[in-house]
Amino acid sequence: MKRVGILTSGGDCSGLNAVIASIVKTGLPMGYEFVGFEQGWEGVLSPMKYRPLEAKDVRGIAFLGGTILKTTNRGRFGAKVGAGGVRRIPSDVLEMAKENLDSIGIDALVVIGGDGSLSGALQLAELGVNIVGVPKTIDNDLCATDRTFGFSTAVQVVVEAMDRIHTTASSHNRVLFVETMGRHAGWIAIRAGLAGGADAILLPEFPFKVADLVEYLRFRQQAYGSSIVVVAEGARIEDELVSTAGSSSEVMLGGVSNRLLRDIEAQSPGEFDMRGTVLGHIQRGGTPNPADRILAKAYGVEAMKAVHRGEFNVMVAYNSLHMTTVPIAEACGQLKTVTTDAMEYQTARDLGVFIDGWSGPHR
Repeated sequence: MKRVGILTSGGDCSGLNAVIASIVKTGLPMGYEFVGFEQGWEGVLSPMKYRPLEAKDVRGIAFLGGTILKTTNRGRFGAKVGAGGVRRIPSDVLEMAKENLDSIGIDALVVIGGDGSLSGALQLAELGVNIVGVPKTIDNDLCATDRTFGFSTAVQVVVEAMDRIHTTASSHNRVLFVETMGRHAGWIAIRAGLAGGADAILLPEFPFKVADLVEYLRFRQQAYGSSIVVVAEGARIEDELVSTAGSSSEVMLGGVSNRLLRDIEAQSPGEFDMRGTVLGHIQRGGTPNPADRILAKAYGVEAMKAVHRGEFNVMVAYNSLHMTTVPIAEACGQLKTVTTDAMEYQTARDLGVFIDGWSGPHR
């Protein structure tokens, strides 16, 4: 019997429990036993926090949000720095993790996480630990895979909020700002904004000028009376990143919609009745939608198959409608961001949505 460790690291998202359950359910008939490490990488470090995972522990959890193993995006194993940057984890921390895994007979470790978690896993793999990664981020910004689980549910949450916000905006002839997650990549904002009928979508990838947005909102007010503006938290106002206090390695973002309210009012005093809504962590929490449940289960099954094949230092990926594996290094160090050739960007611009500028009423 071989022993497989499982951990969830970084921010939580819908579908984590479905991955955990699928790994265990796939591996038990193959003769594997499982250990779940709690609180992400901190559970691997001393003092260790782990527990056995048996069939009864994962029965009926696939529809639950969050993670039964708990998680953290802080701690001694942090390898993420800014937009795709990576720092070296101290050698004594890496050695501690390897020795602890060896001490309880872990033959392979399945790491469910985003670019930071997988960057750390890659460094541990250099010491000889057998790693299989599972891509997890609601931002859908990991390279080497077409889609990450949790993204679809996050987009759905934003769209459902927008459906409600539209009615109050039109009733009061207001400009309403909806701030979404998206530090360095605007996939949630542009996909939800397009689906939810946003009039402007502001993204980290495309800096914009407040004066241009004011001109657009004036046109919208005269023609239609109300506007909905979706703003990713990492959106850049004239190339300036709006942030609050944070560490040097991970700046805390947020408040860009409130900043926009002030800047627009300063440039056009009293012209617009404006309000802002910050959706925040409700995009992470709650029950995964059907698309994310299916994708998460497929990721879990494929991760266990990779372990069984002895295929390590890889990340399972969903590409061209099929599950496959890619080297972890291909998924780390560079983020997948929205570009001008993305279907969502081109569709939004062709529909006259303001993204990084406005070319007049004919749009």
